[in-house]
Amino acid sequence: MTGRRRTRSTFPLLTSRPVRATALSAGAVALCASLTAGCGVIPGATGGSGGDPVKVMTWAPQDTDATNKPGMPAMARAYAKWINAHGGIAGHRLEVLTCNDHNDSVGAAKCARRAADEDVAAVVGSYSQFGNSFLAPLEGAGIPYIGGYGVTNDEFTGTLSYPVNGGQPALLAGLGKALAATCGNISLVRPDTIAGDELPTMLDSGLKAGGHADAGDQLAAEDATEYGGQADQALRYATGNVTRKGCVVPALGDRTDTFMDSFRRTRDAFPGVRTATVLGSVDQTVINATGGADGPYEGAYITGWYPPASDARWDDMKKVINEEAFGDNDIDPADAGVQTTWIAYTVLKAVLEKIGPGGRVSSDTVRRTLDGGLRVSTGGLTPTLHWPYEGKLAGVGFPRLVNADVTLQVVQHGTLVAARRGIGGAKGIADMTQTLENADVQ
Repeated sequence: MTGRRRTRSTFPLLTSRPVRATALSAGAVALCASLTAGCGVIPGATGGSGGDPVKVMTWAPQDTDATNKPGMPAMARAYAKWINAHGGIAGHRLEVLTCNDHNDSVGAAKCARRAADEDVAAVVGSYSQFGNSFLAPLEGAGIPYIGGYGVTNDEFTGTLSYPVNGGQPALLAGLGKALAATCGNISLVRPDTIAGDELPTMLDSGLKAGGHADAGDQLAAEDATEYGGQADQALRYATGNVTRKGCVVPALGDRTDTFMDSFRRTRDAFPGVRTATVLGSVDQTVINATGGADGPYEGAYITGWYPPASDARWDDMKKVINEEAFGDNDIDPADAGVQTTWIAYTVLKAVLEKIGPGGRVSSDTVRRTLDGGLRVSTGGLTPTLHWPYEGKLAGVGFPRLVNADVTLQVVQHGTLVAARRGIGGAKGIADMTQTLENADVQ
């Protein structure tokens, strides 16, 4: 796979963050200004004012053999159509460009360079596993990255990244904490990729918080067409403790359902185990396709960032989808990527309203507004969002992670519903900040 590296990645401490991650701190604008002759133009110095359109970009992988997120650019296009049909934002029409990163590092870098060439005001609500490829071009052009999916640690270190959820770190920490009290041996089946290398530490942080030993770390090809060998290995490890039922945790993105096909054929040869995973690897569509109440996910814990899709707080998003994208099969209101894109554009809307109808909209003014203490309400879908220069999790390498809330859901009678126990009490919501603070990132 393009961009694959052979050594296991670690979570960088704040003191070892790349130079590029701090290149646009408080003094960077002045520095770039002094280099205008060399740069040709100060990043973000041009853009819309008055009633000019505001140009942004949303990217995600599509039509690949591994992870695909077509709902994210589709949601972005629907949002722009709806916004423009209702007068725009603060007098500005919204122009959304989309890009396919093809789930490889070269594609991610191309999307970022295109964003710079197009002079977009921001990249909004996007997904890519290759933060080390796209963040540098964005930072060089001064373009903020609002509401990425949180699939890599780079999104929680770059000073121009403005995440809206806790990404994979929060999901895995929350899942570990929920499973600690109920599982014997736990087998994590995850991609043999750079992004996959980052998952075990976070799951283990939640297990540790619950007094449980680390999970078994099992690597699998991200784009395999069957996982019989991996299913057998996972089951052997999970059933190694005869005194407690084990758990198998597949976290393979779009290939999780492929793994479960192999898992179902293999599990009868072993004692019973429980399954659990994170939203994004499994949603209601996958649960239905794998047998519903009679399938392997019945009773499984699944952690997510937001309330279940049935929650009334998603009604505004569903209204936009119904009005502007009815019949578009790419947009599933229960998809975490679609939900993240909605929240990211909610942030963009708040930024443009803060700048105001007469204000100049550019990557520079969007960035300064986000850095200027703006607080964004998402209608209860997340805590109020804001981005201090360094958040509470800076000490473990996540200075930009500002929302570590996790919702715990469970499959009951074939339906994904809010859990009432495990983490988060009656509301099934928990803040994973303290758990992540205690993660072993060395």
